[in-house]
Amino acid sequence: MTSSERAVSPRVRRLGPAALTVVHYLRLLLSSVLLFVVVITVLFFLLEIAPGDPVQTFVGDQPISEEFRAAITASFGLDRPLPERYLTYLLKVFSGDLGTTYATQQPVAELISSRIGNTLALAVPSFILSTTIGIVLGAVAARTRIRALDGGISAGAVALFSIPNFWFGMMLITLFALNLGWLPTGGRNSLGQDGISLQHLILPVLTLASSELAFKIRIMRTSTIEALGQDFIDTARSKGMSPRRVLWRHGLPNAMLPMVTVLGYSLGHILAGSVLVESVFRWPGIGLLFVEAIAQKNNQVVLGVVIMITITILIANILTDIVYGLVDPRLRARGGRRGALT
Repeated sequence: MTSSERAVSPRVRRLGPAALTVVHYLRLLLSSVLLFVVVITVLFFLLEIAPGDPVQTFVGDQPISEEFRAAITASFGLDRPLPERYLTYLLKVFSGDLGTTYATQQPVAELISSRIGNTLALAVPSFILSTTIGIVLGAVAARTRIRALDGGISAGAVALFSIPNFWFGMMLITLFALNLGWLPTGGRNSLGQDGISLQHLILPVLTLASSELAFKIRIMRTSTIEALGQDFIDTARSKGMSPRRVLWRHGLPNAMLPMVTVLGYSLGHILAGSVLVESVFRWPGIGLLFVEAIAQKNNQVVLGVVIMITITILIANILTDIVYGLVDPRLRARGGRRGALT
């Protein structure tokens, strides 16, 4: 019996495979809820001590009397004790109410929903592009390791991973927009047009996908090299299979297991990374909304955007855990025992 198995109580060990799986996902759900509360708590109190005046944000640059300031403060509930405001906000969040903006009194959830489509228009293509190219280049680099092609792919991945994506975006703007004039510098469409223009989409998508692409190439290369070193690969080679067929039929499917975890985290990372990318390209998504809310001391919007990103990441993590358990035959063979030992 391993040390992990000894750490599990005898009552848990007596549970059947299905019950162990249920226990595992209940623990996962509980830990996600606790993490969600911690994120809200930390950010709420950090924003409270940050410099800025929400009342002045509401009235703009106009001077106001102390009586008017007191009335606005009371209408926003800012005159109540901090612990009371925190508990009130936490209860509202769990009921689906993210509050209203100070400046326009617009519901935060409505404001975010009006921008989320623009962000997804960047995030989804970036996710697909980085995943597809990352898997292919990582597998090719693993097959041709210690050759010039592997060295070039690996060096390019390290370079992309090391370069901040906002700097990479500015370099793309300098080259393709300012010097060559092929693509626009920012925005989502040309002046006077509706919808999203493909020309305006190219540079921000490439920028957002760059760091994710580099990471996926490195992960795929490592997992493919490990898969190609297994005994069943030697058996396939001994049967006379070509190196290409061995790679794509036997090596790649087994190398994809670590990528399942990476893909689950990737969407959350892309949403978080959209903050800087949207600022560089002036793309009207939740990232630009987040930056503008910080500048305006609009705490409700800042909290709302972070809550939305946090929920997305937590859901992605849970789905990744579920999918990993479905696609990994070793976990299925253990009948969910991993859930009891984690």
